[in-house]
Amino acid sequence: MRGRDRINQIQILPDEIIIEIFRQLESKSSRDACALVCKRWLRLERLSRLTLRIGASGCPDALVRLLARRFVNVRNVFIDERLSISLPVQLGRRRGTDHSVASSLSIHSLAETNGSEDNETESYCLSDAGLAAVAAGFAKLENLSLIWCSNVTHVGLRSIAERCISLKSLDLQGCYVGDQGLAAVGEFSRQLEDLNLRFCEGLTDAGLIKLVAGCGNTLKSISLAACAKVTDTSLETVGSHCKSLESLSLDSEFIHDKGVLAVAQGCRQLKFLKLQCINVTDDALQGVGTCCLSLELLALYSFQIFTDKSLCAIGKGCKQLKSLTLNDCTFLSDKGLEAVAVGCSRLTHLEVNGCHNIGTYGLESIARSCTHLSELALLYCQRIGNFALSEIGRGCKFLQALHLVDCASIGDEAICSIARGCCNLKRLHIRRCYEVGNKGIIAVGENCKFLTDLSLRFCDRVGDEALVAIAEGCSLHHLNVSGCHQIGDAGIIAIARGCPELSYLDVSVLQDLGDMAMVELGEGCPLLRDIVLSHCRRITDVGLSHLVNKCTLLETCHMVYCPGITAAGVATVITSCTNMKKVLVEKWKVSPRTKRRAGSIISYLCVDL
Repeated sequence: MRGRDRINQIQILPDEIIIEIFRQLESKSSRDACALVCKRWLRLERLSRLTLRIGASGCPDALVRLLARRFVNVRNVFIDERLSISLPVQLGRRRGTDHSVASSLSIHSLAETNGSEDNETESYCLSDAGLAAVAAGFAKLENLSLIWCSNVTHVGLRSIAERCISLKSLDLQGCYVGDQGLAAVGEFSRQLEDLNLRFCEGLTDAGLIKLVAGCGNTLKSISLAACAKVTDTSLETVGSHCKSLESLSLDSEFIHDKGVLAVAQGCRQLKFLKLQCINVTDDALQGVGTCCLSLELLALYSFQIFTDKSLCAIGKGCKQLKSLTLNDCTFLSDKGLEAVAVGCSRLTHLEVNGCHNIGTYGLESIARSCTHLSELALLYCQRIGNFALSEIGRGCKFLQALHLVDCASIGDEAICSIARGCCNLKRLHIRRCYEVGNKGIIAVGENCKFLTDLSLRFCDRVGDEALVAIAEGCSLHHLNVSGCHQIGDAGIIAIARGCPELSYLDVSVLQDLGDMAMVELGEGCPLLRDIVLSHCRRITDVGLSHLVNKCTLLETCHMVYCPGITAAGVATVITSCTNMKKVLVEKWKVSPRTKRRAGSIISYLCVDL
């Protein structure tokens, strides 16, 4: 009603209720829109923000200081300098903006154009001053992630440790904080639960031991990778101090049986264990099987030493195991997998990747004993054939996800059995399985009514007939048919008409796909957000125009090596899709005007003409 504002009467809707409403909004755009309604909503929306994500912003120290003044209740800060974002320099023009910050951002913009390469690199990285601003501005901080922040040192980390006493999670992946930084964390962060030290060069046993001695009693998760000077000595300290440890991830050639055994014997509550340690043998895994009876997840990568003895010990002791990943474990065989199947009947997730001695019999054991299996991934398993998948179809009725990569012995017979037996299948990914053709995929379309995610990459025997069946039986959200040369307009048109909720589509390297399919996709798939058209030689500006004019929610479009798409087509994509975040195209197809309009959303593929 004109002249009346009932919503903003405090007695009707107090601040606390509006803040809680804002926190229930899932999309950032919705929250931003609410902040523009009035000054009160702007203030409350800022108070409702609990999480900030910052990329390589151009001047991160100044940006952090600005954000700290605006969002005082933030508890989670994620800074990842691998990611690039557009810096909102226009903030400097608004009333109330800190003019020193705006000036700093403007100065950086000028320096980016004229400054030296070294200064430019320096200015893109968060420094100790920026980390001190995080500590000063976000006193309620609980989760801090600093991914590849290479300029941060122990000085900045000490600021965080001293002032953010409620810190529970710390991710220092790729940072050079040194032993002094870890010692400060151990001294002050007495509530720390999760610690990621992957690729933290320069760390030694001294730093990790001091940290664990200080806050080891609260630590629940530790991740280590490529820390050459962290040895078994550190893990012995972890075993003696971290009695509540539940998750351990190790990737190191300097860790041996001694360290893993110390953790297994001291951390009896361990639930998640990931190992990529080439010098760990059967002795360590047998210790895990004996001591870690609550283990739920085990992932073993690139083990060249241990044998079936390890899996037999796991099967005998770890009855709670639900997830098992075996990646490039050369000496494991069907015997070890059978021991896990018999002993760990609660298994729900299994991945076997490049274990060339595991074959059909091992997987048959899983099918007979692990009836609650919900996800199965078989990669480069040449000895696993159709009969094994047929047994999975008969025994694992709850299977929801199946991934097959380069399994030469698996064909239509296996896929038909899966389709008939696993009617709850939601995700099916098949890549370079050349014996899989129309027959198997048609069976999936006829039986798996809940399928929403289908990927058939480089499956040469799959054609339009299969996609017609999928479109009739399934409502896909995600489809990837890259390199399936027998698929053309008919198959994609069927998908466009039968799958209105499709949001992701990859049709790259389909030589027979043309403009008619693009027109139908535009008409039938208004929710499409991501599309890959690369190497589609018959698609032209005409089809592309129909697509983007209808699919206004598009966020990414890849269209390299499409000779029928010209600079005019690229311009149409940029002007029609206001939500576009990334366009991948040859540089010579982008006109100066389109480049100015698109800004940073265009990524170029440089091609010599």
